[in-house]
Amino acid sequence: MEAQQEPAAPCGPRLVVGLGNPGAKYAGTRHNVGFDVLDLFAHRLQREPESFQVCGQTLADAIVAADESFVLLWPLTYMNLSGRAVVAALRHFEADPAQILVVTDDFHLPLGALRVRAAGSSGGHNGLRSISASLGDCDDFPRLRIGVGEPRDSTVDFVLDTFRVAEEPIIEETLETCSWAAEDWAKGASVEDLQARYNRRKPQA
Repeated sequence: MEAQQEPAAPCGPRLVVGLGNPGAKYAGTRHNVGFDVLDLFAHRLQREPESFQVCGQTLADAIVAADESFVLLWPLTYMNLSGRAVVAALRHFEADPAQILVVTDDFHLPLGALRVRAAGSSGGHNGLRSISASLGDCDDFPRLRIGVGEPRDSTVDFVLDTFRVAEEPIIEETLETCSWAAEDWAKGASVEDLQARYNRRKPQA
């Protein structure tokens, strides 16, 4: 009887992908919390992102760790086309989808809630949907969802709006916490590690 082979270990650097829309118009909006998390991580690294180009086209901003063990990626293709930048980065860095942690907003979660999942549906999120489609309808990539509160009226208007003054202390703590989750992932933590440490239904007091 032949011995079963162990599944191949994921290859390539780990990627932390923050979802958002480029440009000052979208800065500080609920839809851009993924960008904000990576900005905090980059600040601790004392690094500025550089353009990630494919065939002369800039698809993202990126920071590559000095030892190339991880990459931070800010897709600049706008939310609905995030998958183009992510797949291009996976190919360039020769990494597997299982090496990605996508950091994104979620208006289905209460403000300040955090949920780490190893896989799952897009939940109606256009950025996650684009990544899944670009991977060949594959949802098997880790994601960290950040609760940005529930919309009262138009979903589009809500996610493209900034946080109210009363919400700012909550989201500031939440983004800081998420930046440490992103750093843990970049340094080798498992999905289970992140779930045990960071999953929560409410922000910390």
